[in-house]
Amino acid sequence: MVTGELKSKIDRVWDAFWSGGISNPLEVIEQITYLLFLRRLDDIQIGKENRARRTKQPVEKPVFLPDQEHLRWSRFKDVEPGVMHRTVSEKVFPFLRELGGDGSTYSEHMRDARFTIPTPALLARVVDMLDDVPMADRDTNGDLYEYMLSKIATAGTNGQFRTPRHIIQLMVEMTAPQPDDEICDPACGTAGFLVAASEYVRDRHPSVMTDDKQRRHYHRSMFHGYDFDSTMLRIGSMNMLLHGVEQPDIRYRDSLSEGASAEAGLFSLVLANPPFAGSLDYESTSKDLQRMVKTKKTELLFLALFLRLLKSGGRAAVIVPDGVLFGSSKAHKELRRTLVEDQKLDGVVKLPSGVFKPYAGVSTAILFFTKTESGGTDHVWFYDVQADGFSLDDKRNPIEANDLPDVLARWAERDGAERARARAERSFCVPKDEIANNGYDLSLNRYKEVVHEEVEHRPPLEILADLEKLEGEIQQGLKDLKAMLS
Repeated sequence: MVTGELKSKIDRVWDAFWSGGISNPLEVIEQITYLLFLRRLDDIQIGKENRARRTKQPVEKPVFLPDQEHLRWSRFKDVEPGVMHRTVSEKVFPFLRELGGDGSTYSEHMRDARFTIPTPALLARVVDMLDDVPMADRDTNGDLYEYMLSKIATAGTNGQFRTPRHIIQLMVEMTAPQPDDEICDPACGTAGFLVAASEYVRDRHPSVMTDDKQRRHYHRSMFHGYDFDSTMLRIGSMNMLLHGVEQPDIRYRDSLSEGASAEAGLFSLVLANPPFAGSLDYESTSKDLQRMVKTKKTELLFLALFLRLLKSGGRAAVIVPDGVLFGSSKAHKELRRTLVEDQKLDGVVKLPSGVFKPYAGVSTAILFFTKTESGGTDHVWFYDVQADGFSLDDKRNPIEANDLPDVLARWAERDGAERARARAERSFCVPKDEIANNGYDLSLNRYKEVVHEEVEHRPPLEILADLEKLEGEIQQGLKDLKAMLS
């Protein structure tokens, strides 16, 4: 996390945006994203110029033509604020919108860029702040952007865009992405899951940066994210860029719409927290998904989509509302039956209801499953998370109690020592047959045993005698008080 002087500077710039009339955190992030992209383009051009000097060859595919030099970050950042504001507003942003670019996903998402920074002073202040950030340092860039993204959560209506980072981290570590994975989040938002997966792969498998084939796959074909909010696409793309992924596949798509499941069977890992928006109109929903599960519930349609997107052997970790685990409709039961009987349901991690506060108190769980098309569920591993390292009220302050390290440790033993755990423990395994006999109910409380401690009470007559004695003392006290007052 960004600390110290840099954090204070970001906070001051953020306050300046608000006092300057931009109060929507998403708009603030969007404007900063445009500027970061402009600086990134200038860095690309500088790299090409350096390479051209070394090889004594012309600059290959320049980002900026000779008559566009004044549009470069390194040129306009030092001019007078009024001139800078006019240049960026009247010249740079039109250039950005028309950019054929370097063929990257970032250029695609800048086509409808709007410049809304209202004053030259504010623009100069933001540019100065961003110019101080060492863009060559992936960790600093990523942490800076993550810190800014966390501020989206200051607006309750936008809180749904952010899954808590420590929950994302848990899901990534439990699925352990590999260098050859094709990873997809069909409701990617700010790309938090894809960023965490990219960091995990880079940290655990350093070969992705040294092996040419792995590096090419990492930068161009490992990460896939879809969303139907163009602002989110821009923010998610920049988040990936600043975390060191050069060309992720971040695209506009309504994942549940007709034709959206054209990429069936392409991915080996799905990580997602899809929106629980209630119901959809049948007309706008993919017929392929309707054939898999006849429902208007988005949470069920997304689960069907995940199964469709995964290749055989592909795995998923997805957040679902509790209703998915025990809903009694035909669609609920059929989808759970499919996960247990036709695929391999690996685990259910129940999260405390305060995880998404202060935006929602909804109870959720994480489902872990593997697509097999031939069954394979033997036992299902359950874990009842009661503390995630933060208070479960609206403040979400850090606390000492944290079950998440234990979740990760016990997940690794789910096919071993966990099988012998008692149902009264925090985690335990349930045989498939028992789940089937319970109508494929996946709610943890259906199988958890609650141990009641027997409490010995005094005999009722003894308690009544004590009450009579106490009543007598009270009456005597009242008599004594009356005698004193008379």
